[in-house]
Amino acid sequence: MSENNSMPKESLLSPRNKKLLTDPLGKDNPINVQVLGICSVLAITVQLRTSLVMAISVVAVMGFANVIISLLRSTIPPRIRIIVQLTVIASLVILVDQILKAFVYDISRQLSVFVGLIITNCIIMGRLEAFALNNKPWPSFLDGIGNAAGYGWVLLAVGFFREVFGSGTLMGYAVIPQFLYDIGYEDNGLMILPPMALITVGIIIWVQRYKDRRLIDIS
Repeated sequence: MSENNSMPKESLLSPRNKKLLTDPLGKDNPINVQVLGICSVLAITVQLRTSLVMAISVVAVMGFANVIISLLRSTIPPRIRIIVQLTVIASLVILVDQILKAFVYDISRQLSVFVGLIITNCIIMGRLEAFALNNKPWPSFLDGIGNAAGYGWVLLAVGFFREVFGSGTLMGYAVIPQFLYDIGYEDNGLMILPPMALITVGIIIWVQRYKDRRLIDIS
């Protein structure tokens, strides 16, 4: 029996593959730890609905882009790899944008140019360069989904707090009881301004780093 045949095959959800999904949700989160993709967090998190649609869009683009680049990795000349990556991402973004316009046109209008800016999202480009170009399609797919999900949950968290405290709604539905308004409660208009998105992300990063003490420089 040859050495290749005697080697055990790695399962689809081996511990290594599971870490590709779970690590970006916490200790290797692209926003909380690597501080990437902040611009879109500031721009589209006024409402939870737009945050959710953007998160799903990034998951779709990043997952498929990683797979495509992984499949092509041995045929892409190093000199044009960035051009190839941008072409793949742009094609997927155009497809996602057309789907959004067809099925959720109002949300597509709210997201405006920010769907197109997925093309230049540094998280996607970073994972294509750092992982998909050097790994097989299945691990690349998991890495893409994991990092996109890590990006997405931060979007949802920021969108949740900004909409609830800024507008008193959630997914467009009122969630603050009327009696609170009757006794003087008012929505915080500052929450719908971009600086509050940055402050909210900062608080999330602080909580993340407080929980994970290895990220704190104690030297």
